[in-house]
Amino acid sequence: MEKLCNITFDSKYIYAEDTSGRKLKQSLLWYPALMGASEDQRKRYEIGFTGIHWRELDEDISFESFEYDDAIPSKVQEFFLMHKEINVAEFAKRIGINATLLRNYINGFKKPSAARETEILDAIHQLGLEYCAYGTVKEYSPTIDTTKRLLSDNVDSVYGNPRKTIATVEKSSQKVR
Repeated sequence: MEKLCNITFDSKYIYAEDTSGRKLKQSLLWYPALMGASEDQRKRYEIGFTGIHWRELDEDISFESFEYDDAIPSKVQEFFLMHKEINVAEFAKRIGINATLLRNYINGFKKPSAARETEILDAIHQLGLEYCAYGTVKEYSPTIDTTKRLLSDNVDSVYGNPRKTIATVEKSSQKVR
């Protein structure tokens, strides 16, 4: 990989240009220290032989990583990188997959099949609906058995079909953009 230069940022990405003028980018979700850094801190970097270093932030990015397949996170990766409060092991147990495998999907060491990615995203959407239902469904109780029974009985009546609800929300958010 060639050396990179012209390092810039926006709220979501770090951008770089190689010596031939090709523009590359990576998600800042992979680099929490850079994501939370001020504009001045982001400007204080050094270019080395193999990458970029921010001494003050103790952050390094290799030139090579700009060419990784997952330089931009998948939807599953993005969700878990943005929501560190979600316990990955417990979420994996909830949907019946190995926690290490889910962590490997999140960290980009493995790539889920399209069907597995859909399964994970559906579980994320269901979790979101459950969070929404927490304060609105009559007789909702935080006990697991009651929660599962009441939500399966009431989520459709309160929010409609989850797939339709999700599609409606996505359609609405596209109009806002």
